Amino acid sequence: MAKTIFVNLPVADAAKATAFYEAIGFTKNEMFSNEKASAMVWSDTINVMLLEREFYATFTTKPIIDAKTMSGVLLSLNFDSRADVDAITEAALAAGGRELHEPEDEGFMYSRAFEDLDGHGWGPFTMDMAAAEAQFSGQE
Repeated sequence: MAKTIFVNLPVADAAKATAFYEAIGFTKNEMFSNEKASAMVWSDTINVMLLEREFYATFTTKPIIDAKTMSGVLLSLNFDSRADVDAITEAALAAGGRELHEPEDEGFMYSRAFEDLDGHGWGPFTMDMAAAEAQFSGQE
């Protein structure tokens, strides 16, 4: 079995968060979803659990951050092209997300950044590994 990650995010409204994540390309796994939580699939090995704040609180004794005012995690997804990075960002903005900064082009890497409806930050990017190796080994 492949190693799999399940990222758990506290959300104000599971249904609204689910619609946002569906709009940017995630698929809902009904088997692990209910009215308090949605299991959102990105790939065979990457899943995001959207847990209403009260339900999320049953898994921790720590205070839950308000991601709109505090940073707890920055999530990044690698894409094959700049067009793919732009497409997910534009879909996020159309679904009610907020762009965090202008596109960044480092030559070897292109990235954008957006927040979901609850303020969780996502940074889609694409990277040319050959160009990165050349830049960081001083062979530019």
